Amino acid sequence: MLDDSRVAANIPASDIDRARAFYADKLGLTPVRELMGEVLEYETAGGTRFGVYRTDYAGQAGHTIAQFHVDDVEAQVKELKSRGVAFETYEDMPGVEWSGEIASIPGMGRAAWFKDSEGNVLCIDQEDGRA
Repeated sequence: MLDDSRVAANIPASDIDRARAFYADKLGLTPVRELMGEVLEYETAGGTRFGVYRTDYAGQAGHTIAQFHVDDVEAQVKELKSRGVAFETYEDMPGVEWSGEIASIPGMGRAAWFKDSEGNVLCIDQEDGRA
């Protein structure tokens, strides 16, 4: 069934040009394909693909809609902050310890959240045991 499939995130954007600029200028990503001026498709060096698509319902989820798994969350936070990305903190997460904008989650690792240009919540995380 689905256990041998690949999964990709689809991220909503009410303004596809604004989203393209955010993902390029703030995250350093360039679309590998564009469809009908309404969908941007990205692929990371890690082989993950995700799409950003135009819809009037962007930014309404209120929860994390996509995560970037990284080897060094501190370095990524520093890099993204230098590009103007503002990070979120969620003090109401039980058992989570915060060091600035980086959360330590027992049994999982460390993570940091930010919103894209459309108000979608994205996360960068580093699993326990990684460098």
